[in-house]
Amino acid sequence: MIHTVRVTFKNKEEDLLSKSILSEINNRFKHLKITDIQIARVYRLEGINNKETKILQEKLFCEHINQLSCVDGLILKKPNTLVEIGYKPGVMNPEVASILKSAKDLKINLLAADSSTEYGFYGKISKQDVDDIINKLNLFNKTVEHIVENEPKTLLITGIPGKTNIISIRNMPDENLMLLSKDKLFLNLEEMKVIQKYFEKIGRNPTDCELETLAQTWSEHSGHKTFKAKIIVDGKEKLPLITRLKKEALKHNKNIVSAFVDNSGAMDFYDGFAISGKGETHNAPSAIEPYGGAMTGSGGVFRDIVGTGQGGKTLASTDIFCFAPWNFPTNKLPPGTLPPQYLLKQVVTGVKDYGNRIGIPTNNGSVHFHEDFRARPTVLVGAYGIMPKKYAKQGTPKRGDVILVLGGRTGRDGIHGATFSSGEMTEQTNHVNVSAVQIGNAIEEKRVFDAIIESRDKGLIRAMQDVGGGGFSSAIGEIGRETGVTIDLKKAPLKYPGLSPWEIWISESQERMIITTDKKNLRKLFAICKKYNVEITNLGHFDGSKKLNVFYDSKKVCDLSMDFLHHGLPQRKMIATRPREILNQARTEGAECVQNDKIKAPQNQQQWITTLKIIVSHGNVCSKEPIVRLYDHSVQGTNDLQPYSGVRLDGPNDAVVIRPLLNKPYGMVLSHGLNPILNKIDPYWGSIWAATEALSNYVSVGGDYRQASLINNYVWPFPDEEALWSLDKSVDAVVDVMRIFKIPVISGKDSLSSTYRGKNNTIIKIPPVLCISVFGRIPDTTKTMTSDFKKENSVICLVGKLDTTTLGGSVYYQTHGITGSRVPKIDLAILPKILQTITKAVQNKKILSCHDVSEGGIISSIFEMCVGGNMGAEIHLGGVYSATPEVGLRLRRTSGVKVRPDHFLFNETAGCFIVEVESIEMAKKLFNNVPYVIIGKTQSEKNIDVHYKKKILFKTKLETLKKAWKKPMQEIFS
Repeated sequence: MIHTVRVTFKNKEEDLLSKSILSEINNRFKHLKITDIQIARVYRLEGINNKETKILQEKLFCEHINQLSCVDGLILKKPNTLVEIGYKPGVMNPEVASILKSAKDLKINLLAADSSTEYGFYGKISKQDVDDIINKLNLFNKTVEHIVENEPKTLLITGIPGKTNIISIRNMPDENLMLLSKDKLFLNLEEMKVIQKYFEKIGRNPTDCELETLAQTWSEHSGHKTFKAKIIVDGKEKLPLITRLKKEALKHNKNIVSAFVDNSGAMDFYDGFAISGKGETHNAPSAIEPYGGAMTGSGGVFRDIVGTGQGGKTLASTDIFCFAPWNFPTNKLPPGTLPPQYLLKQVVTGVKDYGNRIGIPTNNGSVHFHEDFRARPTVLVGAYGIMPKKYAKQGTPKRGDVILVLGGRTGRDGIHGATFSSGEMTEQTNHVNVSAVQIGNAIEEKRVFDAIIESRDKGLIRAMQDVGGGGFSSAIGEIGRETGVTIDLKKAPLKYPGLSPWEIWISESQERMIITTDKKNLRKLFAICKKYNVEITNLGHFDGSKKLNVFYDSKKVCDLSMDFLHHGLPQRKMIATRPREILNQARTEGAECVQNDKIKAPQNQQQWITTLKIIVSHGNVCSKEPIVRLYDHSVQGTNDLQPYSGVRLDGPNDAVVIRPLLNKPYGMVLSHGLNPILNKIDPYWGSIWAATEALSNYVSVGGDYRQASLINNYVWPFPDEEALWSLDKSVDAVVDVMRIFKIPVISGKDSLSSTYRGKNNTIIKIPPVLCISVFGRIPDTTKTMTSDFKKENSVICLVGKLDTTTLGGSVYYQTHGITGSRVPKIDLAILPKILQTITKAVQNKKILSCHDVSEGGIISSIFEMCVGGNMGAEIHLGGVYSATPEVGLRLRRTSGVKVRPDHFLFNETAGCFIVEVESIEMAKKLFNNVPYVIIGKTQSEKNIDVHYKKKILFKTKLETLKKAWKKPMQEIFS
């Protein structure tokens, strides 16, 4: 029998979700007369009696101070329409595990449980109206959720394990090989024929488990086939992309502890510790189920940190998203894609729920918008951690060591995740690949992490691997590649019966880790896991066979040579071709410059103010504070420099500083940079811009880039010849950055499937994204800097070398419907000196505030500094003015900016900084050896005044711009 508990708020004013939905309905469905919406949580419990149900009602489900509850009845009072939404059977509901555990703690043995949500609609409204609201507001995701029409007769999922099938490929013609690969294996014909030849040689056909294992291991996601390929560019063969990156990185190994060999890269810290970092993408699952996709992206990258060496502690999370504009017309969306505002809200909610629940601060990130992300978003998640340096290097298992899985159970969620994420998206993606979606359980992962750290500190872990893309197949296949393993899949704990062996083997169900240890440690490990309520199971051992031996009970379902599995993949030979539009640009190089652009500068004050409001409200410039405030960025108590600072704590900072050892002054600085539209114009200089932006963010808060390492993440269209050409240029740029700044890339990831193919040969290439992340050590976190102006009548300097010849890719151009064919070029010869000058000035406490120049240009940086300081600024152009040391506030004429005002104010050359100092003499002392110019002063009057040629160009209230800057995200998230 199933009992039901329903819970709702006593005071509907406390139900923020229902208020938010009602507000959105009133905005979008003004013709409907809806007076109210009320929400109830529904908990179904199977296998217990009435008395036990009431105990759970009282002690588990209802907070009696502000909630009401009932058993086996409705709690919402006479709604016109009642709709219940829950997870589909078989989709892992993360709440259920907590319910079962809590019931067990109360000495109640639940057989099964489930939870869902009821929405009660009130007013003159039909069922058809409600259906329309549910669909248009995307109140549920049809991929993993459904409308509960009838009371379930049981919550138990039953099933008989599927048989292991033999696939007859030895005599299969080429067209049938490709039909077998399509939408499942995602291998090309050459790879399929290599597999066919292998099984012809050993005289038998493969099992489905063996084919799936090869597909996971050889997928682009796991095998990095493009980065390992021979590349022919302009008729000349170049070293593989990954070879170039490693070769240059390892020249700069002074701080490297571990690079390119483990789940994350690690560098030296202080007091015998190492710090580590990793960036991962979760674009494919987020495109079809953004909430679960973002959650499991966060959970997966957190496990990368914990799964480094013999175990690390995850300290911080960073999240970078790219979407189409939130107001992009739905009728222009490609078939099979989701509305960008829905994607944005669900991805942010997924990151918030996972990070907040697990207790890892989300304290760095960014959100970017461009209409070419309409077919597929970019969801990039990063994590950083710390561990004793003696545990930071990857362990090597020995023959006889046991293989343990601990954490979550295995289900069908995530099946074909690695192969699916390696393929292009089509209008069928939502239907064909629904099993690639997962829902994360942060509480489970937190328990796993605690158990691992204690096991590490007691010396019980030999080696470890996160169960991520490819599931057991990837994790165990990788960790056992040198020795060989024997595994029994029947021992694997399952969420429900009925999984075939191959499904158990490749499932990507979350919150699972593989640990290897000497069998003498089993008792201690099992005791630790019991202490933390973590399920742990012995799956097998390292057998020395150099083969992958997988059984289901006594039946062998996989028997592969480790050598063929890991080295049999043929190296690709790929040709890169310069795109025609870039070739045309090269032929006319120098023809485009800002002096000749077709944009007419604003002609009067009102036009200037209108333009400024458009710029600061643009998606790539506007305040993201409503998003950041959803994230807990102070949990663990390590945050010494928060995302926002200033008088009202609403001025954005450039990077984050954390102090992982709370009783020490040492800190970590975390930053990143990217600008996809620039890569689309010029992949080399766009990539240089991204790296420069990341380094500029890093040094503007006081970090010394010479004590840092890099992470590179490439999110690129499917590598056809033109996309490969741009990827090659981007890698060249990253190699040049390492060479010039003498710091290494120590970790990264490539995701090369950002192409959409629709009907009628519709192809949308998502803008290529290079995200460069910088993380490193700083000896004293008190010697850091925020971006908010600190003092009235202080001097404002522009430090750095502007490229005044182009605004290509700028927000200013975009707001005029122009992209441009050239991007700002950074002077790499002078940039290291500029960055070191800023670092020295910050660490010596000689400047008052610092903010780098980025999207929106110089004026946007000044504006944000004004917001933080809650004060104004007086800017002088075309004859810049500066305060004299003798009379302080009197101004005298100096050499000025000799470009058009709009071309100066909206210039986005990376590697430039707006710096506040006390006096002109201090500016000369600090910046005499690098390019700089004094452009104005701060003022108590809360206006931004810009002068040009002895006249006021415009004068606007700070509050006017601030309202425009805050409005977009406030409307979506407040």
